[in-house]
Amino acid sequence: MITIYLKQYNKIIRNADTDLFDELGFDDILWIDLLEPTIKEQKAVENFMELSLQTKQQVEEIEATAKYSETENAIISNSNFFVPQGESFTVEPVSFIISNEGVLVSMRQAEFRTFREAEKRLQMNYRSYSTGYHILISLLEVRIDYDADLVEMVGKQVAAVSKEISSGSKIDKEVLYRINALQENTMLLRENIFDRQRVLSSILRSERFPNDIYPRLQLMIKDVNSLISHADFSFQRLDYIQDAALGLINIEQNEIVKIFSVAAVIFMPATLVASMYGMNFKFMPELQWEYGYLWAIALMLIVSGLTFWFFKFKKWL
Repeated sequence: MITIYLKQYNKIIRNADTDLFDELGFDDILWIDLLEPTIKEQKAVENFMELSLQTKQQVEEIEATAKYSETENAIISNSNFFVPQGESFTVEPVSFIISNEGVLVSMRQAEFRTFREAEKRLQMNYRSYSTGYHILISLLEVRIDYDADLVEMVGKQVAAVSKEISSGSKIDKEVLYRINALQENTMLLRENIFDRQRVLSSILRSERFPNDIYPRLQLMIKDVNSLISHADFSFQRLDYIQDAALGLINIEQNEIVKIFSVAAVIFMPATLVASMYGMNFKFMPELQWEYGYLWAIALMLIVSGLTFWFFKFKKWL
């Protein structure tokens, strides 16, 4: 699907007709958004822009030159965007190309809340988005705000797990699975924010953006740095929670082992007595004694009680 944002009659008009490329020029078009584009749509954009769009392999590369580069005809930037799926995330790369005439081309394979919000801002205050450079910065600003929401959400989930462990409730493997999932989400989130930092730093070093953009870039980089610090704190807190959970599990297991060990030791003298009277010797003093059975039972109870008292006296119980 293709969406073309036109500058006409002092307002922004959305259109999805690729035939407009034959009638309009760079001064009429502000932004071309490609969502899961067909080959025909890609070819139409490439012919109009007189450049080649990024392939999926190029967009997914992690080298610094793949994230941001400048050519004689355009500025190319690739960035990763999150798509929430339940309690986890998937990463979808997005490609941005800005021509020398200031036309922005975005190409993506998934729908993002960021683009819907940026479109709303464009429609509400179109005078602030005179070029594709301004739209790209607006998209990144909205994305950083969304990243902040994700960092806050993960922080709340970490706090909930911490509260659950501190409440003294039983800790099972499900809690460890949740901690591991939060660790994975936090690492993905941090990598995603770090990717944003690289793109913003590259734009800040560029001399081809309008001058009114650079003060906004500096504020955005500060926000990104604070988000990275917050994500690092959440990850460190998860490490602490995981260590605490494993420690509590070990204590619980040690208590169980202690109970079995004490029980085995308490009944060991009784077992010894039972073993002695269970010997099949012909001449045993108590064998013909009418109180021999009661004597053996009483003796086992006495030695078990003495053993229990000894443990209590030593404060091992």
